Amino acid sequence: MTYQCPLCFQPLELTGQQWRCAANHQFDNAREGYVNLMPVQHKRSKQPGDSTEMMVSRRAFLDAGHYQPLRDRLADILDNALPETAETLLDIGCGEGYYTTALAERLSHHRKMNVFGLDVAKVAIRYAAKRYHNASFCVASSHRLPFADNSLDAVVRIYAPCKAQELYRAIKPGGVVLTVAPGPRHLYQMKGMIYQDVQLHAELDEQLEGFERVSTETLAYNMRLSGAEAFDLLQMTPFAWRATEEVMANLKSLPAFECETDFVIRLHQRQSD
Repeated sequence: MTYQCPLCFQPLELTGQQWRCAANHQFDNAREGYVNLMPVQHKRSKQPGDSTEMMVSRRAFLDAGHYQPLRDRLADILDNALPETAETLLDIGCGEGYYTTALAERLSHHRKMNVFGLDVAKVAIRYAAKRYHNASFCVASSHRLPFADNSLDAVVRIYAPCKAQELYRAIKPGGVVLTVAPGPRHLYQMKGMIYQDVQLHAELDEQLEGFERVSTETLAYNMRLSGAEAFDLLQMTPFAWRATEEVMANLKSLPAFECETDFVIRLHQRQSD
């Protein structure tokens, strides 16, 4: 399988270090191995997505294994849900590739899988492509997936936005979408350091048009973090935008910080046309 041109939607072919379609739209393959399929006119800002600082914190936190139970559970679900004939999986909003590479490794045991990671943040994709070589990475919009109609067997979407219509277009009939959303008490203690009136996450029962809900489950456990690890966790969440310098300094100086995780995992299957 190949990428689709984000401008004219024709297949892209790689020649040397350049992706090109029949209409002669060209996209360079970076030396790290990824391709930027985000045309300037599709950007909402100069540098969309997470910053370098956020990526550094994200990598440090994930490398410490605090979200490994989630990563392993997602791999289990997909390994059981996908037939051995499945060939393609896309991780939307893949960040620096922590989940992408693990899913590629697990699913390839019984399948010949092509795994793709997509993110709007160029810095994240650069980090991913430089480190992981069992998946293909691209900078692209989740609202304009650079893949042909009915070409994906599975999509993983961890907190990332993507319209149901676009998922329905790109996923094969019978293919699946695996989503992760925050449960009511996710990172409750961290929110308590930032907000005076701490609210539980709203329980949104997301329905994807054109898909049947196969399963819903929760995964919750407590983490005991160092101050530095807690700071990294804060940096990789939207809460960082609301935290004051004082809160950040206090968090960093703590000898230990205990915090809850609460994930909601849903599996959806695409219905036939």
